Amino acid sequence: MDRPDKTMYFLNIALSVAARSTCLRRRFGAVVVKGNTIVGTGYNGAAKGVVNCLDVGCIKNEMDLPQDRAYDYCPAVHAEENAIINSNRADRIGAKLYLSGIDSEGNYTKAVPCQRCRRKIINSEIEEVVVLDDTGQPVTYNVQDWVQEDTDWYKAELEKSRG
Repeated sequence: MDRPDKTMYFLNIALSVAARSTCLRRRFGAVVVKGNTIVGTGYNGAAKGVVNCLDVGCIKNEMDLPQDRAYDYCPAVHAEENAIINSNRADRIGAKLYLSGIDSEGNYTKAVPCQRCRRKIINSEIEEVVVLDDTGQPVTYNVQDWVQEDTDWYKAELEKSRG
C-alpha cells in the first residue's frame, strides 16, 4: 500500500467532500488547510433550502450550455465559496485551498477556480490553491499571480470599452 504525500492526502479528502455535491454535471470538493489542519470544507451545490439539480434536473443540460460558463443559470454555490463560508477568517489567512473534481462519468475533471471564486480566494488571504488535473495530478497556483491577472484583465476590458 502506497502512502500518499500531504498534497494527495488533502486532494483525496477534497474528492470525498465532492461526493456530497448535488450537481449532475461535475462534482467539486474543496478543503481549506492551515498548517496541516483542515479548517473548512465545501462542495458545489444549491444554496441551503434552494431546489437542486439532483432533484429536479439541470437547466444547463436542458439548454446545452457549456460547463465552465453560464453561471447566471446555475443555482450552485461553488465548492471554493462554500469552503470559505465554512471556515473562520483567521484560519484562512496564509492557508492553502485544495480543490478536486469528478465528472458525471467518474473521471477527474480539472478544477480551476472561476474569476468569481478567485476574487473570493484573494480576499480570504488564502496563499495557494492546489487542484487535481484531468489526469489525477496536482497543479499549484500562487494566489498573488491571480491578483495581477485580474488587474490586467480589468484594464484590458476597460480599454476595449473606450474603443
